[in-house]
Formats: sequence, C-alpha cells, structure tokens
Amino acid sequence: MDHKAAGYDPLTFKGRTFHDVRQAFADGTDTPIAYLERCLDMVAAREPTIKAFASLNEAAARAAAEASTKRWKDGTPLSAIDGMPIGIKDLLETRDMPTQMGCAAFDGHFPKNDNAAVWALRQAGAVIFGKTVTAELGGNHPGPTTNPFDPARTPGGSSSGSAAAVGSAMIPAAIGTQVGGSIIRPAAFCGNFALKPSQGGIHRGERQATSMSTHGPHAACIEDMWQVAIEIASRTGGDPGHTGLMGPMTPPRPVRPERLVVLQTEGWAKLDAATITAFEQLMDNLQRAGVTLLRRGDHPWIESFEKSIANATAVCGMITGWENRWFQRNLVDRCPDGVSARTKATLSKVEAMTLHDYHALMLARETARRCHATLAPLADAAITLACPGPAPLWPGDIPGEPLAPRPTGDAVFNYPSSMAGAPVVTVPMMAVGGMPVGLQIMGQRNEDARMTALARWIHENISPVSVKSA
Repeated sequence: MDHKAAGYDPLTFKGRTFHDVRQAFADGTDTPIAYLERCLDMVAAREPTIKAFASLNEAAARAAAEASTKRWKDGTPLSAIDGMPIGIKDLLETRDMPTQMGCAAFDGHFPKNDNAAVWALRQAGAVIFGKTVTAELGGNHPGPTTNPFDPARTPGGSSSGSAAAVGSAMIPAAIGTQVGGSIIRPAAFCGNFALKPSQGGIHRGERQATSMSTHGPHAACIEDMWQVAIEIASRTGGDPGHTGLMGPMTPPRPVRPERLVVLQTEGWAKLDAATITAFEQLMDNLQRAGVTLLRRGDHPWIESFEKSIANATAVCGMITGWENRWFQRNLVDRCPDGVSARTKATLSKVEAMTLHDYHALMLARETARRCHATLAPLADAAITLACPGPAPLWPGDIPGEPLAPRPTGDAVFNYPSSMAGAPVVTVPMMAVGGMPVGLQIMGQRNEDARMTALARWIHENISPVSVKSA
C-alpha cells in the first residue's frame, strides 16, 4: 500500500481496500478490530497534515468493530461491509457525533439523529468511524483539509474530508454529497473511485431541501464503492417518490463499452495542455481496444446536448442558490458572525433573482435532460474528464484581496451530470505532474449499475496515463 504524500501514479497506487480482506475475517486470519486499528494507525500518521476529520469517535468505532469481529467469528456477518470503517460527511446527522457542517454558526450542533444512509450503514454492520470535513454548508468556502498527494493543494469540495480520508488510505470508504460537483471533483483530485448516483438514488434523509443534491460513496476500489452504495440503497430505497438505486448485491461484472460519447462541456476551454494530452492519450487507448468514440461533430444529437450544457455552471449554481436562500438568510440573520463572507456573497447574488429567473433556469435544466436522453441509442455512455486538471494550489484567502471564486477547484466538468440527474462513476485513470486527474463515465438515469460495470471494464482493461506538467 503506497502512502507517499506526493508522486501519484495511477498504475501503481493502491489505497486501503476492504472487499479483499473479508475472506481473512471468515477464516480467522484477520479481524475487523485489527483492521480498524490499522486505520487508526494511519490516521495518527497522516491526519495532522491531511485534516480530513471534523470529529472522531474511536471508542464507538472500537465497540462496533469488536461486535463485527464476533459476528464474523460466529459466521453471521450482517452484510458484505460488516466491519468496514466508513467516514460520514459532516453535513449528515449522526446520533453519536456532532453535525457542524463546516460552519461556525453550527459549532456544537448535536441533533443526536442518524441520517437515513448512516442508519442503513449501521444496520449493515459498518463501523461509523468519524465525521469528515465539509466545505461550509456544502458550498465553496473551504475547510482545513489538504490534498493527500500535495498538502499545498486543495482536496476539492465540498466532500473534501471524505475524499482525502480515502485518498490518504486512512479508511476504505466515506460518504460524500453532491449538488454540483462535490462527489466527482474531490474524488478526481484525490485518486478515488466514486459514485454520484442517479438523482434520488440514495435516500437523503433530512437533506431534502435542494432538487439536485445526492449522496454517494468514495472508495479506494470500485468493488467497495458499489458495495457501500447498494447496501445503503437496499435498506433505505431512494428519496421520496424515487425507486432508488437498483442492481446486484455484489459488484457488477465488467462490461466492455461498444460506443462512447466524448463530451467537451464548457470546461474544455479551461484545460491546460498537459491535461488535454493525458485525456487524449487515454481516448487513444480506448480506441485501440476497439471502443468507438463519438464527438460533438459526429451527430447532431451530441451537438444539441453540448449546447444544452454550455452554461451548466451558471444554471446549476443559481438553481441551488435559489433553493437554499431561505435557510441561509435565516442563518445569516440569526448568526451573522458565524457565516463566511464567501457564503454571504453567494446569498446576496441569488437574492437578486426573481421567481421568473428560477423558472427559466428549470426550463434550461429540463432541456438538457431531454437532450441527454436522446444520446441513449447512440452510445453506451458519455465519457469526459472529472476535473479540469490537477487540484489547484490553495494558499488561503489573502487579507485585503478579493475572495478566490473557486478555492476548492472548478466543478465545470461535474455540473452536466448534476443538471441531467444522471449517474456518474469517477475512475482514477490519469496523473498530470504527479497529481491525480479523474475520468468520469456518465449514463442515463437509473443506469448506475451499468455505469459501474463499464467503469470497471475500463479500469481493468485500459492502460492508465501519466504525463508531466506542461
């Protein structure tokens, strides 16, 4: 297991995995409590620099791991993730740890409830390890977490702690959330696999306020990623009115894609030369493996979808801002010193919107969803970058200078799937200048299992790419 803090190579890096130790639990040569202690040792070594956790509950984690150890010894594990240490993004309620949402206004907030996903994980025997750092209120004001491969860089946001805890091999899996790009982008920056489910695929519990938010797992391997997601969904179902994520109770077998649509999105113009080189080399590897690639000039339906998502950043940002404005206005009015200037600036911008503006944004989103649906007969999935290059350097805000607009990195490649409500699997397939750069596979709604199968085939059969910085 490689724990170096720099020099990422997707060909050789291996994080902490869980699916491959279960047989050792069953035959008694390893135990969940011993596995947990190895995780705690890594936390002790790396957490002072990574700062992935908002809180830890080691006593409860050890008690849960001891109970899991007994179940494995007795031959009665509750599920395939019984004994797995899992981090929970600090936007989601946990009955035994505070939920402070990266926001000073919520310091000490301790509702003592379990989010639906957390409840499901406990039912499956998982070890709820700690609360992972989130950007403030799940927005773009960063917490203290650093990138596992370079502490001078951001791990992404808003699921920064979840991504970094997995990327630094402290734990095998963690739960993140996404409205725009908060699962996909940090996974891409930290060398993780991640699933951003179809909209409504995993029950959000108490977090139903915004129309594009989702929960999804980060993991060091695709097997653990799927297993965590399906164990949750099989117990909670989806959001109200949604059937929820469906698929096999074991990781989907690899499926070779025949045709893939290569999306540029509005992010293409923002790419550096080294990232373009890495991506095009990966596309060449796919073509050599017999996969047909279609681009925007190859079919008018692809061009129509590209045009429909050309302003996805603004559309998604303003929809979410409008939907959050009552909650945030009440919070700022009640606790003005407990909310960052960055969040206040976003609130002021959306409060200038009108209801007609919101209606127009919803129409733009619906147009994108219809255009995306037309791609179904053309190809198995869409493929594109999961981030616009390596994680950017983040020295912090400079007093007296304007606030950086995107301190956790640009989600420009992530908004299209959020806009479409589509499932995405992030795959760590590239390195640029020794830093991870992720690939994403996007499918039609409710094709989460199929996207996992396609992503698994690509990861297992296509050579990853490493290039130097430009």
